[in-house]
Amino acid sequence: MLVLGATDALMWLAAFAVAAFLRFDTLSRDVPWRSVLTAAVVAAAIKLAVGGLTRLYAGRHRIGSADDATATALAVLATGAVTTALVLAWPGGRLLPLSVPVVAAVLALLATVGLRFTARRLQEATQRPQAANRALVVGAGEIGSKLVRDMLTDPNSPYLPVALVDDDTHKRHLRVSGVRVRGTLDDIGRLVPLCDVQTVIVAIADPPAALVRRISEQARGQGVSVKVMPTLSSMLGRTVGLGDLRDIELADLLGRHQIDTDVESIAGYITGRRVLVTGAGGSIGSELCRQISRFGPVELIMLDRDESALHSTQLSLNGRALLDTPDVVLADIRDYATLERIFVDRRPDVVFHAAALKHLPMLEQYPDEAWKTNVVGSLNVLDAAQTSGVGVFVNISTDKAANPTSVLGYSKRIAERLTAAVAYEAPGRYLSVRFGNVLGSRGSVLTAFADQIAHGGPVTVTHPEVTRYFMTVPEAVQLVIQAAAIGRDGEALVLDMGEPVRILDVAHQLISMWGRDTEVVFTGLRPGEKLHEELLAPGEAGERPEHPLIQHIHVQRLPSPAAAQLRETRTGGGSAPSRPAIADHAVFQRMCGER
Repeated sequence: MLVLGATDALMWLAAFAVAAFLRFDTLSRDVPWRSVLTAAVVAAAIKLAVGGLTRLYAGRHRIGSADDATATALAVLATGAVTTALVLAWPGGRLLPLSVPVVAAVLALLATVGLRFTARRLQEATQRPQAANRALVVGAGEIGSKLVRDMLTDPNSPYLPVALVDDDTHKRHLRVSGVRVRGTLDDIGRLVPLCDVQTVIVAIADPPAALVRRISEQARGQGVSVKVMPTLSSMLGRTVGLGDLRDIELADLLGRHQIDTDVESIAGYITGRRVLVTGAGGSIGSELCRQISRFGPVELIMLDRDESALHSTQLSLNGRALLDTPDVVLADIRDYATLERIFVDRRPDVVFHAAALKHLPMLEQYPDEAWKTNVVGSLNVLDAAQTSGVGVFVNISTDKAANPTSVLGYSKRIAERLTAAVAYEAPGRYLSVRFGNVLGSRGSVLTAFADQIAHGGPVTVTHPEVTRYFMTVPEAVQLVIQAAAIGRDGEALVLDMGEPVRILDVAHQLISMWGRDTEVVFTGLRPGEKLHEELLAPGEAGERPEHPLIQHIHVQRLPSPAAAQLRETRTGGGSAPSRPAIADHAVFQRMCGER
C-alpha cells in the first residue's frame, strides 16, 4: 500500500506538469516550473493526507473494485478542491492560473482510477484458471456476472467462462470481465462446438421447468454436462458462489421446487421434549429424525423393525452407528404389548407415526398385511400414545386416502379416522398429514425407472395419461413438523403440491438425463390404481387458516363401536386378526365409510 501511495503522489506531479504544458501551449520556456512544482508537491501531500484519513491505503477496498474507484475519486476531488483553493489564496498572489489545478485534478483522477483498474486486470490475468472446464454461462444478470468474476479470479476454479448467453436483447453487446454475451438461449447448441464448451452453467435462480428442459436438451444434444444453482430460498442470507453449483435434478425438469413452510419459526414445541418417530428407518422417517435433531429435543427415540434401516439413520445423524444406545429401538408396531411398554417407559411428548406399508400392488395381493400394519399397527401406536399421555401425535398419511380405491388407500383412510377418533377421546392433539409421491424416496417410481434405464429398458408406465402429485423429501418432512404446530385435533393437513405431473413425462425426462435411447412400454393400470390422484375426498372442504399452502380438512372419526371391535381383534406379537376375512375390500370400504 506504500507503493500505491507513492504512485498516487507521482501521478499528481505528472498531472500538474501536463496541465501546465497545456495551459502555456506546450512552450516549456514560458512555464513557471517553480510554482508548478510547489503546487504539485502540495497536492501530493494533501492526497496522501486524505488517503490516510479515509484509510484508502489500508486495504479497505479491493484494488480496482467499484468501492475502490469511488473512494479514490472522492479523495482526488477533495485533494483537487483544497489544492485549487490554496493556489488561488497563495500568499503574495495567485500561484498559478486557475485552469492548471483544475485540469491537473481531472488528469490525476483519470490516471489514479485507470491505474487501479489496470492493476486489477493484470492480477486477474495471472489468476485465470488454466486447467479448467470451458463453461458457457446462461444468464448475464447479477448471479451470472458474479459467477464469471469468481471463475476468473480463482486460480483453483474448476470452470473457465468462455461465453455468456441471455435472452435479454439489451445485453447482446455486454461483456463481463472480458467474457462476451454471444447470443440467446437458442444459440447454446451452436456455441458449444464453436467455443469448445464442456459445461453449461445455468446462472438463474429458480428457473422455470420449461427453461431448464430447453437448456438441457440443447446441452445434452451436444454431449456436455449441465450445472444449475440451488433454489432461491436456500440462498437467502448468503451470496451465491461456485460451490453452490450442482448437477441438474429431476425436480428441476419437472418444475417441482421445494416449498418452504417456515419450520424454524414454529418448531419450538420440539425443543427440550422427548420425541418418538416410528418407521425411523424409512425415507420420511429418517429425514424426520435428521430435521427434528436440529431443534434440540431432550431425547429423540427412533423406532423401527428393520435393524439395517435404523443403522443407516443413526449413522446419518451421528456419524457412527453401533446400535448400542437407547435412541434406537427395535420393535414392531404390530406388537401392542411391546409398544405399550416402550411408550410407558420412555414417556414421549411428541410422536410422529411414519411406519407403514406403502406399495400399492403388493398390498392388493396381500391385504391382510396392510390390515395388520397400516390399520392395527396404527391403532397400537395411537393407544400406546394415549396411555402414556402423549401431547402431540402426527399420523403420516397419503393422498391415496382421499376417495380410496385401493387396499393402501383404504388402510390409510382408516388410520386417519382412527386418529380422529383418539383425538376426540385423548387430551393431546392428534392429527394426520396427507401428501403425494415423494421424489427420491425408497421404492419410488424414480428408483424403478432409473433401474430399468440402467439395465437397457424398457421403462414400464401403466398408462400414457396417468398423473401423480410430487414433492421432495425435505418438503414432506417440513409439512409434517409444521402440522404438529398448526394442526387442530382430528384434522388432516394437505400441502398444496402444485399441478400433478404426467408419469410419462417423468419417464422421458429420466431417459433424457441418462442419455440413453430406451423404449417406453405401457402395461395398463393395476387393480386399485387411479388414473389421477385426488387430494380431497368427496364432501371434504379444505380451509387455510394458518398457512396459504396448507389446507386443513375435517376427518370424520371412526365410530366408537368400530374402534372397539378393532381392539377386540388385536392380539400381541403381530398375529393375524381372529376373523380371516376381515381384510377384504368390503370390510375396508365399510370402515372407511364409503359404503
